[in-house]
Amino acid sequence: MTNYYQDNTDIQFQLKKRDLTRVVSLVEDDFSDGKKYPHAPKDLDDALDNYERVLEIVGEISGDFVAPRARDVDATGAQYADGEVTYPKGLQEAIERINKADLSGFVLQRKYGGLNMPYTVFSAVIEIFARADASLPLIISLQALAATIEKFGSDEQKDRILPRFVSGEIVGSMALTEPDSGSDLQSIMLKASQRSDGKWQLNGVKRFITSGCEQLSLVMARSEEGSSGGRGISLFIYERDQDMRIRRIESKLGIKGSPTCELQFNNAQAELLGKRRMGLVKYTMYLMNSARLAIAAQAVGIAEAAYREANSYARDRNQFKKSIQDIPAVYEMLTNMRVNIEAARCLLYETSSMVDIKEGIERKIEMHPDSRADLKNDLSRYTKYASLCTPLIKRFGADMANQVCYDALQVHGGVGFTKEFDVERHYRDVRITSIYEGTSQLQVLGAVGGVVGGVIFERLNDYESDNDFSEVGELYDSAQKLRARLEAAVSHIKEKADADFQEYHSERLVNMATDTLLAYLLCIDALKSDRKKKIAQLFIAGAQIRVKSTQEFILADDVSMMEFHADIIKQEEVL
Repeated sequence: MTNYYQDNTDIQFQLKKRDLTRVVSLVEDDFSDGKKYPHAPKDLDDALDNYERVLEIVGEISGDFVAPRARDVDATGAQYADGEVTYPKGLQEAIERINKADLSGFVLQRKYGGLNMPYTVFSAVIEIFARADASLPLIISLQALAATIEKFGSDEQKDRILPRFVSGEIVGSMALTEPDSGSDLQSIMLKASQRSDGKWQLNGVKRFITSGCEQLSLVMARSEEGSSGGRGISLFIYERDQDMRIRRIESKLGIKGSPTCELQFNNAQAELLGKRRMGLVKYTMYLMNSARLAIAAQAVGIAEAAYREANSYARDRNQFKKSIQDIPAVYEMLTNMRVNIEAARCLLYETSSMVDIKEGIERKIEMHPDSRADLKNDLSRYTKYASLCTPLIKRFGADMANQVCYDALQVHGGVGFTKEFDVERHYRDVRITSIYEGTSQLQVLGAVGGVVGGVIFERLNDYESDNDFSEVGELYDSAQKLRARLEAAVSHIKEKADADFQEYHSERLVNMATDTLLAYLLCIDALKSDRKKKIAQLFIAGAQIRVKSTQEFILADDVSMMEFHADIIKQEEVL
């Protein structure tokens, strides 16, 4: 028997060595549910023990039940016939097993039957399931949709819909993307029109909708006649009926167990979620940020699976009279995989904790309005931190996982290019993580404002004031050098006051910020573990080279790429 939580000491390190006191207190509203529900935790230790037991169950289901079915799920894939979609048998069985274990409704409140788990634990759940089968988290993570209804829906909507999520009766989908609008959601054209009786109807097409065949969808639509841009968009709850037709499902490179649907709405009746005109600027951004955190966890889980496959193969494969695990060109690849996975995992749970604190403060203010004055500044801080770190981890986690899977296949050599080993499946599955719910390039746009605006430095100040780094002085000195280089680059760009120049260097600034933030976080981990000191040393050594060269390029004011790109891309050689 293999338990995918118990055999992963790094997930346990991140959860057990992290101070979750404030996260738990906010999520549990100072344990007020303990008086209402017999299974609610009574104190911090009780809550942490509850999380541990849930993760052990998730780990057992993943290792013993989901992983053995993953290859068949990939081979079978989701099927489409006569307007209906069928999940692969193994995925259906996994969902049934999860429902029987009462593991639906992870992040929903207990009054709706949910488990009231923090996102910090939910990220671990997604990661563990993703290691077993990358398709499964796309169903589990759609609980973010239920959380959006919980946060913005009316009491009647919440009471009617959320218990059905918890029971497993419905899963749901996010119907956002359209054929002519990918990352640019402001350009969507699916129309929502209000009838004379006040009810809404949807007309138009949505494409690339994960699990679009499910019973309930949150549909983003243009509700304001003649509008353009985000302010004309609202979000609607749609329950599937005869007025929505599934036109087809995509034939995809990977994650084949999860159906990606094209939907046609024909006067389909829906109900408004929240207020008009807030669909994109508030509700969908909340929904997508939750999804991006889940995708980062999914990416880390796939990377973990690929690394383990590569390490096992390298250990057992002998060439030149020794294990290839002992050949420098190979063990350097394996070591870099492990270092970068652990770095990403550190940022994943740090970001999840920030989201938990931000969401917890908002909920506390809602439940206890008299606390608003005391919590206002904290809410502002953690809103900024979550807004910065969510795109950072989505981008770094996805790009890291793509590189890990590439290298893992390389370690396998020729057999990695066959279906004999699972590494080729991980290689195919991981590719989408840097594309959906906002490409890596879009995450740069989401993060660069927090870098240039100084949010990154506010967070680094917190780490410096909250930790005594004297035990890892050399590592900390190196991390501070990274910070100094980042500050110099940001200062140079701000002094130029050139929007095009800043946009040109946005990706480089975000790369520098990510390396610097991770260096600080790994220094904090190094205070708790001698092994983590080695992880930090290796990561920071590489970061020094990357950040130094990037800073020098920015300060050199070399804009030849900006000037020449049109000539190179749009013109052919004249012969």
